[in-house]
Amino acid sequence: MKRVLITGGAGFLGSHLCDRFIKEGYHVIAMDNLITGSMKNIEHLFKLPQFEFYHQDVSKYIHVPGSLDYILHFASPASPIDYLKIPIQTLKVGSLGTHHLLGLAKAKGARMLIASTSEVYGDPHVHPQNEDYWGNVNPIGPRGVYDEAKRFQEAMTMAYHTFHGLETRIVRIFNTYGPRMRLDDGRALPAFIGQAIKGEDLTVFGDGSQTRSFCYVDDLIEGIYRLLLSDYAYPVNVGNPDEITIKEFAEEIIKLTGTKQKIVYKPLPKDDPKQRRPDITRAKELLGWEPKVSRAEGLKITYEFFKNTLEN
Repeated sequence: MKRVLITGGAGFLGSHLCDRFIKEGYHVIAMDNLITGSMKNIEHLFKLPQFEFYHQDVSKYIHVPGSLDYILHFASPASPIDYLKIPIQTLKVGSLGTHHLLGLAKAKGARMLIASTSEVYGDPHVHPQNEDYWGNVNPIGPRGVYDEAKRFQEAMTMAYHTFHGLETRIVRIFNTYGPRMRLDDGRALPAFIGQAIKGEDLTVFGDGSQTRSFCYVDDLIEGIYRLLLSDYAYPVNVGNPDEITIKEFAEEIIKLTGTKQKIVYKPLPKDDPKQRRPDITRAKELLGWEPKVSRAEGLKITYEFFKNTLEN
C-alpha cells in the first residue's frame, strides 16, 4: 500500500484530498496544527486502519516514520481574514514548512506536490492568467504575506527539483468552493451564503465589478490528483475559467437562497485583484483535465452543506 502525507489535512482542501487518496487505496497520513483546520472534516476517517493523524506544525521539525511515496503540502491559511490575522505564521508555513517538507521528501525519496495559488499573479496585467505570466504582486502590501510565501514556496520547490533532482509538482489553485469551507473564512462565497442564511444584507467590496472564477472542489481534487501522477514539474493552473463579477455572484446567491436581502457596498481592500480567470490550456493538454461541475450545481450542494452546518 502506497503511503501519502497530506499537510493541512484537516483543512477544506486537505480533507477532500484525504478522502480521495483513501478511495484510491493509499495509506493516508494527515498532518495539521488545527489553526484553521477542523477535526470535524476528517473525523469520519479515524476508524480506518489506513488513516493516521499527526497534530503538528510543519514550520517546526517534522518526523514521519516509515516510507513515503508522496507528499502534498496544503498547510497554510488561505483566506485574507486568516493570513491578515496570523501573517508571520503564514510566511513561516510557506518558507520553513516547505523547506522541512522538501527535506523530508528528499530523505524518503518521495514525490512532492505543493499547493500554490492564483495569488502569485497578484492584481494581474495579463488576462486570463497563464503559467508564463510572472505576476504583479505588492511584496509589502497586506496580502504580500500570503502571495510572497507562495512565490517563495514555488522557488524553493523548483530549486530542490533542479539542484537535488527531487520529483516535484506545482499546482496553482484558483478560487475553489464546496462543502467543508468555513462560514467565517472571509471569502466571498461563504460570506455571501452565511449572510443570506442569517437574513443579513450581502456585503460587496468595491463596486462589485471585480471578477472571480469559481471551481467546485471535486473538480479541483481531480486536477490535483492527475497532476501528481503526471511527469510535469512546472506550475499548472487548476481552476474553472467561467468568470463572473462579484456583484453578479452576490445576485446569484440571493436567487439561490430565496432571501430578500439587498447588496450593500463597502470600500475595496488594498491590493484586492480586479480580475481572476485561469488559462487552463496546460491542464487540458497535459492532464486531459477540465472542470465538469457547473456553478449552479456546485452552489446548490454547497448551500445545502452550509444550511445543515448552521442548523446542527
